[in-house]
Amino acid sequence: MSQGNLFIISAPSGAGKSSLVKAMLEADPQLRLSISYTTRAPRPGEVNGREYHFVSREQFQAMLERNEFLESAEVYGNWYGTSQVWIQSEMQAGRDIILEIDWQGAAQVRALFPEAVSIFILPPSIEELRRRLSNRNQDSAEVIERRLAAAREDISHALEFDYLVVNDRFEVALQDLLAIGRCHRLRVAKQCQRQAGLLASLGIAR
Repeated sequence: MSQGNLFIISAPSGAGKSSLVKAMLEADPQLRLSISYTTRAPRPGEVNGREYHFVSREQFQAMLERNEFLESAEVYGNWYGTSQVWIQSEMQAGRDIILEIDWQGAAQVRALFPEAVSIFILPPSIEELRRRLSNRNQDSAEVIERRLAAAREDISHALEFDYLVVNDRFEVALQDLLAIGRCHRLRVAKQCQRQAGLLASLGIAR
């Protein structure tokens, strides 16, 4: 069975990452989203096991000590982590996994999975990012400025990734992301696993 691909997707707050990932999952049935563990409280409408696995700080610390996380990081005072066992079992089953994590977590994952495909989503400008954050109507002006400062820090790590996608027009950005997924499934190493029977019948040996 072909080993699945691991796609890391990172972006500053307000760049549209969550909306793009949701659209990717709807458009491509081969993709599955890794559900992270977090110590933050659920927001209105969030369901345990759908948006996140919500756990206490004590539970998270115990999992950390058992080395159950592929990556973990503290963001805005809350901890987030990715299940290592789930990722490995899904990839071994041939499924492609999306990790929605920040640049710090991405660096941790790349160290363990050098073959992972990393993608950074950029806003078209800082001004547009400010507008998107303001239009959420969730945060005060002070919080928005703090998020913009954090966004600038995130963006400074963009060149550490394999691909850059600019989310100016949503549909264009979505097609760019889907194209990256299709491209990596067609790599020779992957096709040798997936199309072994066909290649043998055509007399192609590796």
